[in-house]
Amino acid sequence: MKSDAHILIVDDDKGIRDLLQEFFQKRGLHTSVAADGIEMETILRRAQVDLIVLDVMLPGKSGLELCRDLRAQYSTPIIMLTAVTETTDRVVGLEMGADDYVPKPFDPRELLARIRAVLRRNGAAAEPKRATSKQIYRFAGWTMDCSRRRLTAPDDVRVELTTAEFNLLQTFVKSAQRVLTRDQLIELSGGDSDYSFDRSIDILVSRLRRKMEDDPKTPKLILTVRSGGYQFLPETISE
Repeated sequence: MKSDAHILIVDDDKGIRDLLQEFFQKRGLHTSVAADGIEMETILRRAQVDLIVLDVMLPGKSGLELCRDLRAQYSTPIIMLTAVTETTDRVVGLEMGADDYVPKPFDPRELLARIRAVLRRNGAAAEPKRATSKQIYRFAGWTMDCSRRRLTAPDDVRVELTTAEFNLLQTFVKSAQRVLTRDQLIELSGGDSDYSFDRSIDILVSRLRRKMEDDPKTPKLILTVRSGGYQFLPETISE
């Protein structure tokens, strides 16, 4: 994780904003704060942000609504702050494109560890591979350029993926036609057990299907294997 990473904290609790801003800045992170979606958008228009910490309960648009809006415009990693008992918020947040979640109340050190883990995965995924490694994969009319982190549909339209979505699809493509369990998918796609709960991989698969399948309810690319996991069906050609 780069030492000057810019973290944006969006929370309507001034005490939390001030605490986290001081805590992160003492540890070398450039930190901005916003009390709601309007202030968040102002900061995003003016500066490059590396990660957004987004509270679910906000005045005006909720954090879940803002997460959905953000995903329509940005690929910036998002960590949601949720009430400890609200599993539904965590599920919905991941479905809308969040990369991770941290339940309230939390220890700032835990949140910092999650931020570092997400940025590390994001940064490691973007690092160039050795020239001998395969970088471009083609399947069912799709093109996946791993070095440039780009996915192009059969109609030549670029499809935007979050870091977690891209990493998972890359795992599927590199293991085409193999049945992979959820635990294998977490390990191979660079996730960690702290990030995952029972439905996290299922939610990411659902997000990929919505972006890639003609009919997500009858998938032809990523199949569910009963009592097994998932299988990426298309034949894949690497270049």
